[in-house]
Amino acid sequence: MDERLLFIKESLKKKEYYENAALSISFDQATVSPEKAMDEKNGIIAFLEQQAFDVMQDEKIAEYITGLYRDIADFDEWDATLIRQLYRQYLIEKNLTSDEAYDIALSEKQAFTDWSVAKEKSDYELFRPSLSKVIAGCRKKADVRELMPEEEGSIASTYDRLIDLYERGMTTEKIDPVFEEVKERLLKLIRRIENSKKVIRTNFLSREVSIEEQRRVTEYLMKLMGFDFTRGMFATSEHAYTERLSANDIRITTHFYTDNFISNIYTVLHENGHALFDQRQPEENNEYFIYGGKTLGMHESVSRFYENIIGRSRDFIELIYPALKELMPKALYDVSADELYEAVNLVKPSLIRTEADEVTYGLHVIIRYELERMIFEGELDTEDIPSAWNKKYLEYLGIEPKCDREGVLQDVHWASDFGYFPTYLLGNLYNAMYYNRMCKELDIPAIIRAGEMEKINGWMTENVFRKADRLSPAEWIYDITGRQLCADDFLSYLEAKYEKLYEL
Repeated sequence: MDERLLFIKESLKKKEYYENAALSISFDQATVSPEKAMDEKNGIIAFLEQQAFDVMQDEKIAEYITGLYRDIADFDEWDATLIRQLYRQYLIEKNLTSDEAYDIALSEKQAFTDWSVAKEKSDYELFRPSLSKVIAGCRKKADVRELMPEEEGSIASTYDRLIDLYERGMTTEKIDPVFEEVKERLLKLIRRIENSKKVIRTNFLSREVSIEEQRRVTEYLMKLMGFDFTRGMFATSEHAYTERLSANDIRITTHFYTDNFISNIYTVLHENGHALFDQRQPEENNEYFIYGGKTLGMHESVSRFYENIIGRSRDFIELIYPALKELMPKALYDVSADELYEAVNLVKPSLIRTEADEVTYGLHVIIRYELERMIFEGELDTEDIPSAWNKKYLEYLGIEPKCDREGVLQDVHWASDFGYFPTYLLGNLYNAMYYNRMCKELDIPAIIRAGEMEKINGWMTENVFRKADRLSPAEWIYDITGRQLCADDFLSYLEAKYEKLYEL
């Protein structure tokens, strides 16, 4: 092996160790840490993240990475992918000092703590000073990063540079026309649904289901969907998420609300999708350290594919209905499978993004995208974010938050970074495109009714998962579908499904 590459891979292994330790403590912090331990854990995590950062700041490594990139044609596909990823990351970080990286990491950890307190007390002002520091840190990261040769000239603004950190090659210029089409057609569909005379029964959704019952439902769903419990686990946290600590340690979190059992079901299906994406990667990805190439849009496409396209389908509800009725007898004793299907697909504008239905969800993302643009284009100060947030919710969804907890403080994301909210909607566009191809090759309804989820997982592994770490999003979706990103597949899917459900 090339001595330069060998040295870098040994360094990456050290970096992995620090990152694994930091992620383990962070997961502990989100799930089981006592309140008074939060601040001291922030310092430990920031220290470990600084050590991980410093491992790759050796002058020898910078010299090796630039040299390897210059000689990239001499390497096979796997090493070339690693070299390209390393060079891109080197350009992103090269102008950040170790102290600056530490300060940014510490400000993000403090922001998480402050957000947690602010959300509990529903007081945005308790979070605003930390938010300002996070925004400043994001500006710093965006403005000092250098671009790959092919990126020069196409990624200009601060906000575009932030988006590109999470969705390579994506810019506001590409997003705007697609999101405008989504917004226009979603608003029309929502108005049609609001005028429908269809009555959907939902009174059973708030029936009490114990935490223990929901825990058993979680285990049932994860096993059904193919989660490998020898390489992962689940816990509960305030904000559900999935974390890859290592190739054989993929963790998800959910939350149990005794008066909202549906929330856990679809949280689990969503996070389990993320976990499957990580668990079913080629072994070479771990061997060659290229497991970080998947973008958030790719990841979100998979999680929302399992949550919505599969999980909210009539066939899937009919599959899981008998088990749910057995596991939650008091909640579903007088509920039919048809009634459950209609209830989990109820369309009703709501305030909480993570609880939003398939149709209105995209508007939640568009609101955040528009606010982020305003912040980084200098049109919105932090003191005015809550009022701007509330105004957009009233304009797009016809409802207005009554407090900060159900408004600007509901999501944890702005406590750490900006630029990746658009990926939540891009994910829906991607998965509708590859679902259309899947339907041409598999009898999806029959497979789901038979409970043969491995057939769907196998198709996803071969066509969606396998190359994700080696391709840009544009290359990836074209490789799967033979087409460029568009919104019509997603919008047509929604229109067809909900026109039938609501008898429009």
